[in-house]
Amino acid sequence: EVQVVESGGGVVQAGGSLRLSCVASGFVSDDYTIGWFRQAPGKEDYEGVSCISRSDGRIYYANSVKDRFTHTGDNAKNTVYLQMDTLKPEDTATYYCAIDFRELGCDTYLPYGMSYWGKGTLVTVSS
Repeated sequence: EVQVVESGGGVVQAGGSLRLSCVASGFVSDDYTIGWFRQAPGKEDYEGVSCISRSDGRIYYANSVKDRFTHTGDNAKNTVYLQMDTLKPEDTATYYCAIDFRELGCDTYLPYGMSYWGKGTLVTVSS
């Protein structure tokens, strides 16, 4: 059974930093894509935050986080990280890590989501 577990959320002041971690397990394939998504309080929609392309390693970011967030990964550990700097109150959200094994690109995953999701970790940025 595929499992995805996020950690690292918390409360931080605007301008501060946090690093989220995500560990995926329960599979043997090396062909997968892991992405980060977030859901702001009171909103139904999810926003695709970042994703690493399985084909060429290119990293995709939402415009709202570009140049502030950094997505990195450790394939040997099936682990990815989201370094979040210069945080803003509008970054407050539950952050989800997700994984997918289909041969789709980040340009599809980020707007439409992935197959397996973690339970999320809450990030609160105070002003």
